[in-house]
Amino acid sequence: MHDRRHFLSGLASSFAGLALTDLLANDGVLKATHHRPRAKRVVQLFMGGAASHVDMFDYKPQLEKEHGKQWDPGEAVELFQSSPGNSARSYWDFKPYGQSGKMISDIVAPFSGVIDEMAFVHNLIGQTGVHSQGTLLQTTGFNRPGFPSAGSWVSYGLGSENDDLPNFVVLPDHRGLASNGVKNWSSMFLPAQHQGTIIRPGDKTPINDLFPPEGNKFITPKADKDGLALLKKLNSQYTIERPGDSRLEARIRSYELAARMQLSATEALDVSPEPQYIRDMYGLASEGRGVDDSTINARAEMEFFGRKCLVARRLLERGVRFVQIWSGNENGFPRRNWDSHEDVKRDHGPLATGMAMGASALIRDLKQRGMLDDTIILWTTEFGRMPCAQRGTGRDHNPFVFTNWLCGGGIKGGVTAGESDQWGFKPLNRSTPTEVYDIHATILHLLGIDHQKLTVRHNSIDRRLTDVHGHVIEKLLA
Repeated sequence: MHDRRHFLSGLASSFAGLALTDLLANDGVLKATHHRPRAKRVVQLFMGGAASHVDMFDYKPQLEKEHGKQWDPGEAVELFQSSPGNSARSYWDFKPYGQSGKMISDIVAPFSGVIDEMAFVHNLIGQTGVHSQGTLLQTTGFNRPGFPSAGSWVSYGLGSENDDLPNFVVLPDHRGLASNGVKNWSSMFLPAQHQGTIIRPGDKTPINDLFPPEGNKFITPKADKDGLALLKKLNSQYTIERPGDSRLEARIRSYELAARMQLSATEALDVSPEPQYIRDMYGLASEGRGVDDSTINARAEMEFFGRKCLVARRLLERGVRFVQIWSGNENGFPRRNWDSHEDVKRDHGPLATGMAMGASALIRDLKQRGMLDDTIILWTTEFGRMPCAQRGTGRDHNPFVFTNWLCGGGIKGGVTAGESDQWGFKPLNRSTPTEVYDIHATILHLLGIDHQKLTVRHNSIDRRLTDVHGHVIEKLLA
């Protein structure tokens, strides 16, 4: 009879072995992947509200030639809020950078020093012009609720490298959550321990309920310890009586993790030990200066997005597997986020500059620490914006084509995999667009996972992140 170690090693050749990875991560018995990985961690930068590709990364000289003239793509166009207006060139100038000569606009010029590390996909298509559906499609691979986040799949498939921090961390925009809220990082039918944990860097309380409330006189270290011991006893009894219920097991683990995080998370989120040149690189204000978070301006966006990027680096080097960073969410009207129906220049300007400062610093910082080689960075948004103007200064939704970029972790820098047409309206080759399934399949491939084999049986269907679609984008691979 095989002993436990031989039994588990045998399972490693099947997906069952991969599914056991998380359970056995602390045992040191098994780290199963389908093939040799190029990367082991992921950062997803999500621009909530739909960032304009034609104003940042997808240069279109044709729009400059046709600027101010009625836009006519030669077919009927149904837009989300408006009718097609005049062609609108970018609100910013584009210039070439790096050995690749990649054209990017002035508002994302901080990427100029790392542009040859980045690979662009300009022919990505969506399925809908509705924010909630488009956001879910990019975060979960489905445009409707009920499916696990990509971060949850990565956590489930690869397991944890750190006992003291969550495996999947979400750093939301300080103004609020994106469309769908917590559904964007839920584990759904995967074990509940793989859902994202929200952390708010820079807040007075970056992690809710981690410490007792201020001013309490009844929670003592001994009472806290005794209470946790009682909970553990009751929960263990519940688990025995109700096998197969992962929710309680996840809750038990969350209590245990919270106790460990009281030390580890506090240290990871404290950026004050970082040297000033690192803080400057990320665009952080000097100690004691701070910024006003009541308005959107370039200085504030550099501070808030840059801090999240620096905290992400600190989490990654401590073993966090997947970090999701959000930008640009705010309730109210007029909108002050990436959803620039009213005024692209007013909103994209500070948001893009702050994002570019923080994200380019993250690329440089990971590279100088030798971490970029095994860290994938994905920049995405739910869809793009139209090449024609909406009410003169805005742009409507464009789910027909938009841009993603990736770098690090086995990605070939300085390349473009897929182009949009002369206006940035639809893919140049409409028969071979790129879809989010292809992005997800490529990321899983670089992590050592065959996206067709990372499956979980749910409601009599073998579910996976890429549904029944997806191809690895070979042109992106180094």
